[in-house]
Amino acid sequence: MDIIQSIKEDILNNHLPRGIPLRQAYLSTRYGVSRIPIRDALQALKSEGWLVLHGKAGVMIPDLNWQEAEDLYLMRAELECLLFEMAFECIHDKDVAKARLFLLELDQEYVSLVSRGELNWCFHSALYMPANRPTLLRVVEGLNKQAVRYLGFQFGPLGYQAKSQDQHEQLIALIEARDKNAALILLRQHIEKAGVLLTGYLKKLASG
Repeated sequence: MDIIQSIKEDILNNHLPRGIPLRQAYLSTRYGVSRIPIRDALQALKSEGWLVLHGKAGVMIPDLNWQEAEDLYLMRAELECLLFEMAFECIHDKDVAKARLFLLELDQEYVSLVSRGELNWCFHSALYMPANRPTLLRVVEGLNKQAVRYLGFQFGPLGYQAKSQDQHEQLIALIEARDKNAALILLRQHIEKAGVLLTGYLKKLASG
Protein backbone atom coordinates (compact mmCIF):
# COMPACT_ATOMS: atom_id res chain seq x y z
CA MET A 1 0.00 0.00 0.00
CA ASP A 2 1.45 3.41 -0.95
CA ILE A 3 1.67 6.42 1.35
CA ILE A 4 -1.47 8.11 0.02
CA GLN A 5 -3.53 4.95 0.51
CA SER A 6 -2.09 4.45 4.00
CA ILE A 7 -2.98 7.98 5.07
CA LYS A 8 -6.49 7.62 3.64
CA GLU A 9 -7.01 4.38 5.55
CA ASP A 10 -5.83 6.01 8.77
CA ILE A 11 -8.16 8.97 8.21
CA LEU A 12 -11.16 6.70 7.59
CA ASN A 13 -10.37 4.59 10.64
CA ASN A 14 -9.82 7.67 12.85
CA HIS A 15 -6.17 6.85 13.47
CA LEU A 16 -5.11 10.42 12.70
CA PRO A 17 -6.45 13.47 14.58
CA ARG A 18 -8.94 15.84 12.95
CA GLY A 19 -8.85 19.60 13.26
CA ILE A 20 -5.18 20.00 14.20
CA PRO A 21 -2.11 20.40 11.95
CA LEU A 22 -0.54 17.24 10.55
CA ARG A 23 3.22 17.45 11.02
CA GLN A 24 5.41 16.09 8.24
CA ALA A 25 8.00 14.92 10.78
CA TYR A 26 5.38 12.87 12.63
CA LEU A 27 4.01 11.35 9.42
CA SER A 28 7.51 10.60 8.17
CA THR A 29 8.21 8.60 11.33
CA ARG A 30 4.78 6.94 11.35
CA TYR A 31 5.06 5.64 7.78
CA GLY A 32 8.81 5.07 7.73
CA VAL A 33 9.63 7.30 4.77
CA SER A 34 11.41 10.61 4.18
CA ARG A 35 9.57 13.94 4.17
CA ILE A 36 9.64 14.23 0.37
CA PRO A 37 7.04 11.48 -0.33
CA ILE A 38 5.05 12.72 2.68
CA ARG A 39 4.98 16.25 1.24
CA ASP A 40 3.89 14.92 -2.17
CA ALA A 41 1.21 12.74 -0.57
CA LEU A 42 -0.19 15.65 1.44
CA GLN A 43 -0.39 17.77 -1.69
CA ALA A 44 -2.28 15.02 -3.53
CA LEU A 45 -4.64 14.49 -0.59
CA LYS A 46 -5.32 18.21 -0.40
CA SER A 47 -6.28 18.29 -4.09
CA GLU A 48 -8.78 15.45 -3.48
CA GLY A 49 -10.36 17.17 -0.47
CA TRP A 50 -9.00 14.79 2.15
CA LEU A 51 -6.98 17.62 3.70
CA VAL A 52 -7.45 21.39 3.97
CA LEU A 53 -5.06 24.26 4.56
CA HIS A 54 -4.16 25.20 8.12
CA GLY A 55 -2.26 28.43 8.71
CA LYS A 56 0.28 29.57 6.15
CA ALA A 57 1.67 26.22 5.01
CA GLY A 58 0.16 23.48 7.14
CA VAL A 59 -2.66 21.02 6.46
CA MET A 60 -5.20 19.24 8.62
CA ILE A 61 -7.98 16.68 8.31
CA PRO A 62 -11.30 18.54 8.12
CA ASP A 63 -14.30 17.57 10.19
CA LEU A 64 -16.99 15.76 8.22
CA ASN A 65 -20.24 17.69 8.06
CA TRP A 66 -23.75 17.01 6.90
CA GLN A 67 -23.91 19.99 4.52
CA GLU A 68 -21.00 18.69 2.46
CA ALA A 69 -22.37 15.14 2.54
CA GLU A 70 -25.73 16.42 1.33
CA ASP A 71 -24.17 18.50 -1.44
CA LEU A 72 -22.18 15.50 -2.65
CA TYR A 73 -25.10 13.10 -2.87
CA LEU A 74 -27.39 15.70 -4.48
CA MET A 75 -24.81 16.44 -7.17
CA ARG A 76 -24.02 12.76 -7.64
CA ALA A 77 -27.68 11.87 -8.07
CA GLU A 78 -28.21 14.43 -10.82
CA LEU A 79 -24.97 13.98 -12.73
CA GLU A 80 -24.67 10.20 -12.45
CA CYS A 81 -28.23 9.67 -13.62
CA LEU A 82 -27.57 12.00 -16.55
CA LEU A 83 -24.40 10.12 -17.46
CA PHE A 84 -26.05 6.72 -17.02
CA GLU A 85 -28.95 7.76 -19.25
CA MET A 86 -26.47 8.81 -21.95
CA ALA A 87 -24.61 5.51 -21.61
CA PHE A 88 -27.50 3.08 -21.33
CA GLU A 89 -28.05 2.22 -25.00
CA CYS A 90 -24.31 1.74 -25.48
CA ILE A 91 -23.76 -0.65 -22.56
CA HIS A 92 -22.79 -4.05 -23.98
CA ASP A 93 -22.15 -7.47 -22.48
CA LYS A 94 -18.43 -6.75 -22.05
CA ASP A 95 -19.27 -3.67 -19.97
CA VAL A 96 -21.63 -5.65 -17.75
CA ALA A 97 -19.03 -8.41 -17.36
CA LYS A 98 -16.45 -5.82 -16.30
CA ALA A 99 -18.85 -4.33 -13.76
CA ARG A 100 -19.56 -7.79 -12.34
CA LEU A 101 -15.86 -8.38 -11.70
CA PHE A 102 -15.76 -5.29 -9.51
CA LEU A 103 -18.83 -6.51 -7.61
CA LEU A 104 -17.07 -9.80 -6.89
CA GLU A 105 -14.13 -7.88 -5.46
CA LEU A 106 -16.47 -5.79 -3.30
CA ASP A 107 -17.87 -8.99 -1.78
CA GLN A 108 -14.49 -9.94 -0.32
CA GLU A 109 -14.20 -9.32 3.42
CA TYR A 110 -10.51 -8.41 3.29
CA VAL A 111 -11.08 -5.32 1.13
CA SER A 112 -10.13 -2.10 2.94
CA LEU A 113 -12.40 0.94 3.19
CA VAL A 114 -10.36 2.95 0.69
CA SER A 115 -10.32 0.02 -1.74
CA ARG A 116 -14.08 -0.35 -1.35
CA GLY A 117 -14.51 3.25 -2.36
CA GLU A 118 -12.29 2.75 -5.40
CA LEU A 119 -14.01 -0.50 -6.40
CA ASN A 120 -17.42 1.12 -5.99
CA TRP A 121 -16.36 3.84 -8.41
CA CYS A 122 -14.89 1.24 -10.80
CA PHE A 123 -18.25 -0.55 -10.84
CA HIS A 124 -20.21 2.60 -11.58
CA SER A 125 -17.72 3.96 -14.10
CA ALA A 126 -17.84 0.69 -16.06
CA LEU A 127 -21.51 1.50 -16.66
CA TYR A 128 -20.93 5.21 -17.37
CA MET A 129 -17.93 5.05 -19.71
CA PRO A 130 -19.96 3.81 -22.72
CA ALA A 131 -21.52 7.31 -22.83
CA ASN A 132 -18.16 8.58 -24.12
CA ARG A 133 -18.53 11.86 -22.22
CA PRO A 134 -15.07 12.26 -20.65
CA THR A 135 -15.62 15.74 -19.20
CA LEU A 136 -18.79 14.74 -17.36
CA LEU A 137 -17.15 11.49 -16.27
CA ARG A 138 -14.22 13.38 -14.72
CA VAL A 139 -16.57 15.61 -12.73
CA VAL A 140 -18.53 12.61 -11.46
CA GLU A 141 -15.29 10.81 -10.58
CA GLY A 142 -14.21 13.83 -8.53
CA LEU A 143 -17.47 13.77 -6.56
CA ASN A 144 -17.04 10.06 -5.88
CA LYS A 145 -13.48 10.55 -4.66
CA GLN A 146 -14.71 13.15 -2.18
CA ALA A 147 -17.57 10.90 -1.06
CA VAL A 148 -15.12 8.11 -0.15
CA ARG A 149 -14.21 10.13 2.96
CA TYR A 150 -17.65 9.27 4.37
CA LEU A 151 -17.46 5.50 3.81
CA GLY A 152 -16.38 4.95 7.40
CA PHE A 153 -19.90 5.96 8.45
CA GLN A 154 -21.82 4.22 5.66
CA PHE A 155 -20.06 0.89 6.02
CA GLY A 156 -19.57 1.24 9.79
CA PRO A 157 -22.35 2.47 12.11
CA LEU A 158 -24.90 2.81 9.29
CA GLY A 159 -24.30 -0.75 8.03
CA TYR A 160 -25.20 0.11 4.43
CA GLN A 161 -22.72 -2.19 2.69
CA ALA A 162 -25.02 -5.19 2.14
CA LYS A 163 -27.87 -2.95 0.93
CA SER A 164 -25.52 -1.21 -1.49
CA GLN A 165 -24.37 -4.52 -2.97
CA ASP A 166 -27.96 -5.74 -3.37
CA GLN A 167 -28.79 -2.58 -5.31
CA HIS A 168 -25.73 -3.04 -7.51
CA GLU A 169 -26.93 -6.54 -8.41
CA GLN A 170 -30.43 -5.23 -9.12
CA LEU A 171 -28.99 -2.52 -11.36
CA ILE A 172 -27.09 -5.11 -13.40
CA ALA A 173 -30.26 -7.19 -13.75
CA LEU A 174 -32.23 -4.20 -15.06
CA ILE A 175 -29.49 -3.38 -17.57
CA GLU A 176 -29.55 -6.96 -18.84
CA ALA A 177 -33.35 -6.74 -19.10
CA ARG A 178 -32.90 -3.46 -21.04
CA ASP A 179 -35.31 -1.71 -18.68
CA LYS A 180 -33.91 1.79 -18.91
CA ASN A 181 -36.54 3.64 -16.89
CA ALA A 182 -36.42 1.21 -13.98
CA ALA A 183 -32.62 1.25 -14.02
CA LEU A 184 -32.55 5.05 -13.85
CA ILE A 185 -35.02 5.08 -10.97
CA LEU A 186 -32.97 2.50 -9.08
CA LEU A 187 -29.70 4.37 -9.60
CA ARG A 188 -31.21 7.58 -8.24
CA GLN A 189 -32.63 5.72 -5.23
CA HIS A 190 -29.28 3.98 -4.70
CA ILE A 191 -27.48 7.31 -4.39
CA GLU A 192 -30.19 9.32 -2.64
CA LYS A 193 -31.20 6.81 0.04
CA ALA A 194 -27.60 6.31 1.14
CA GLY A 195 -27.11 10.08 1.09
CA VAL A 196 -30.21 10.83 3.15
CA LEU A 197 -29.24 8.17 5.70
CA LEU A 198 -25.71 9.56 6.00
CA THR A 199 -26.85 13.19 6.20
CA GLY A 200 -29.35 12.38 8.94
CA TYR A 201 -26.71 10.54 10.93
CA LEU A 202 -24.24 13.42 10.66
CA LYS A 203 -26.92 15.92 11.70
CA LYS A 204 -27.54 13.91 14.87
CA LEU A 205 -23.82 13.84 15.63
CA ALA A 206 -23.59 17.61 15.12
CA SER A 207 -26.52 18.29 17.44
CA GLY A 208 -24.86 16.25 20.18
